[in-house]
Amino acid sequence: MKETATDVLRETAELVPRSAPDVADEALAEAARAGDHAAFDEIFERHRRRVARLAGRFFNRPERVEEILQEVFTKVYFNLDAYAPDRGHSFSAWLSRVTINACYDELRRARRRPESSISDITTDEADWINVQLQGKRSNAESAVISRDLANKLLARLSAEDRLVLTLLDAEELSVAEIAVVMGWKISKVKVRAHRARHSLRRVLGEFL
Repeated sequence: MKETATDVLRETAELVPRSAPDVADEALAEAARAGDHAAFDEIFERHRRRVARLAGRFFNRPERVEEILQEVFTKVYFNLDAYAPDRGHSFSAWLSRVTINACYDELRRARRRPESSISDITTDEADWINVQLQGKRSNAESAVISRDLANKLLARLSAEDRLVLTLLDAEELSVAEIAVVMGWKISKVKVRAHRARHSLRRVLGEFL
């Protein structure tokens, strides 16, 4: 069965505080903190796919996703003491926070070396835009086109704008959940979301 954005979100992270931590993950984290390398290897095997999927929301190139994957687990390894289950967050929520922040840092660096530009938009993608503007229904093939086009348009935005739109629309997080994972105030998330949508419309307008 094909995964939806909601399915990916639920598998990738639990961003809302829970009443109790994930006992299995916590046990592995505690063992890894004590120097058990096998425990950390288990953490890596258990969570690497979800970290890679989340990183793939922001970056198209496999090598970039792999770099994020390695960076995330390096940070996790050296910062296991920062995971505090007594605060009511699961290990996967903490790991997701580390991943999203790593992606955010890379997005800011990538603004100096964008992966694509408006000039990279293909004829098929231009036709897809026209179909959408005419209010016609899309076929299955257009889902791929729309995803690739969205990535190209998002690449023209600031790191914060791209991050907020991806978490809101692709990962379907709420404003409150984004505030938690980014450590921002809810008012900041709302302002950034408004500005991000305005910026995206401006980028699309430049192309049209």
